[in-house]
Amino acid sequence: MALVEVEAATSTAESPRSAVSWSAIFAGAAAAVAVTIILTLLGSGLGLAAVSPWSGHGASIATVAISAIIWLVVTQWVASGVAGYLAGRLRTKWVGVHTDEVFFRDTAHGFIAWCIATVFVVALLTSAIGAAISQGVQSTTALVSGAAQGAAHGATASADGAGDPSGYFIDLMFRPAAQAGSAPSAQGDNGAMRAEVTRILLQDAASGEFPAGDKAYLAQLVASRTGLTQADAEKRVTDVLAQIQAAKDKAKEAADAARKAGLTTTLLTVVAMLVGAFIASVAAAYAGSRRDDDAAVLHR
Repeated sequence: MALVEVEAATSTAESPRSAVSWSAIFAGAAAAVAVTIILTLLGSGLGLAAVSPWSGHGASIATVAISAIIWLVVTQWVASGVAGYLAGRLRTKWVGVHTDEVFFRDTAHGFIAWCIATVFVVALLTSAIGAAISQGVQSTTALVSGAAQGAAHGATASADGAGDPSGYFIDLMFRPAAQAGSAPSAQGDNGAMRAEVTRILLQDAASGEFPAGDKAYLAQLVASRTGLTQADAEKRVTDVLAQIQAAKDKAKEAADAARKAGLTTTLLTVVAMLVGAFIASVAAAYAGSRRDDDAAVLHR
């Protein structure tokens, strides 16, 4: 009976030492942050070296974007491995602890080190200091999104450089008919008429359809302004409205492409981070077992 009580007391005794070696965890996290900064700066330099402002030179935007994503994934994995390995290798040996418990603690150390490093990196990238570090990555993202926005803007930009996106289409409607052997004469600007046409185009474009009444009215305005026949004016209005619709479709396609690219990047980032957490945990478990094996050899 006394032996059973002694064994029960021994099995329930708690070690005065904590199961968490914070010094090893913070050491691994600090190393991971440093590795992330170094690899991010290196990737930014390589990305800037690959692009060129001259058409036909350097890597394409798609190639740079894909390379940037791959580089960020590799950076996450390398930094996670370093964090986990150092966290497992630098912790003190737990005496009298079962092997399975040691494995769990080492795995937890690697995961915690990854968590701390991730929080520090996110905080760093959102700070003023991190703005300089993440400039290369942001430049790549800006190139990709700028290409999509530029395509949409170029389809609706006015020919005279003004900020009114409908100006080009209005000018196209009221372009004078060219006579045989002569160039079309310059036309005066009727502010009230242009404003009315602008409102019609904006309203119809927002509603997604061009009513027959609006088309007929626009054709009458074009015929009275340009000297075209009613049939030719209607054809011109129909052609211009088709160009407006094509511009809208192109803008929607660009926006949808940007949405899909953002979704893909987000999902890949989440997967890369989860894999990074796994790598940190496995690296810590491996390093911890190596540390205990080396310690056992020295004590023989």
